[in-house]
Amino acid sequence: MKETSAPPGTVPQGTPPPQSPHPPSAPAPPAPAALAAKVRTLAPSMTRSMQRVAEAVAGDPAGCAALTVTGLAGLTGTSEATVVRTARLLGYPGYRDLRLALAGLAAHQQSGRAPAITTDIAVDDPIADVVAKLAYDEQQTLADTAAGLDTAQLGAAVAAVAGARRTDVYGVGASGLVAQDLTQKLLRIGLIAQAHSDPHLAVTNAVQLRAGDVAIAITHSGSTGDVIEPLRVAFERGATTVAITGRPDGPVTQYADHVLTTSTARESELRPAAMSSRTSQLLVVDCLFVGVAQGTYETAAPALSASYEALAHRHRR
Repeated sequence: MKETSAPPGTVPQGTPPPQSPHPPSAPAPPAPAALAAKVRTLAPSMTRSMQRVAEAVAGDPAGCAALTVTGLAGLTGTSEATVVRTARLLGYPGYRDLRLALAGLAAHQQSGRAPAITTDIAVDDPIADVVAKLAYDEQQTLADTAAGLDTAQLGAAVAAVAGARRTDVYGVGASGLVAQDLTQKLLRIGLIAQAHSDPHLAVTNAVQLRAGDVAIAITHSGSTGDVIEPLRVAFERGATTVAITGRPDGPVTQYADHVLTTSTARESELRPAAMSSRTSQLLVVDCLFVGVAQGTYETAAPALSASYEALAHRHRR
């Protein structure tokens, strides 16, 4: 595998991304219901002109579905090339495919619109309003993540973890808490798993990985150097690598055999990205764990039972 000479915690510039020994197949275009989630996820990384196109199609799918590529370019004050590039970034082969998805999304929205509620939380909001807004926000984040999750990539990650000699999980900050959650679940079903939030320890352990092992990086931004570096080392050692990220075009995916994309609610002063990203990360982690438990049921079920019995006396009063 290709070696890189990047300094620790950075991604080499000006060189092509390393090639996985088992490159993933091209993902299918997102379903209509996933389009709005895709826009919310990718908009921050788009150019301003592409953002205008993305915001237009997400805000008025029915109206935009009736427009030609020239019409949508005129509506958004951009060019036809920008419209096509935006469609491709959103996962569609061309503008025609995006129009079909917009028509499907419009029909979906007309069949059952979401309640009119804003998730902006003011400092003087009554606590009942805070509960309602956060509950809606969490529901939307989970729905967006489920709609945008590539089940083929998830299935491949499940198979890798289920058959792994050991699994290392990297995450810092709020993502570190999610990494710990995943490893605790895997330990409960008898698998060898470790969570690393210390970047030095993460790299030290990654050096010991090899083919048949799995390394999972959890980073909402997709550009956290302390998470990318151990994943790169694991990738170069031949381990199967997985990225759980809100930025499918972020640097971390250069070293990921499989990418699981999360969605997040809009960030606000009283609800930072770390809070909303954790919700979607936990859903992906739960999906991954349940898939692994299903695939290893004959050993997972007795292990779960044994761990429950070992701790039961601590919960009795």
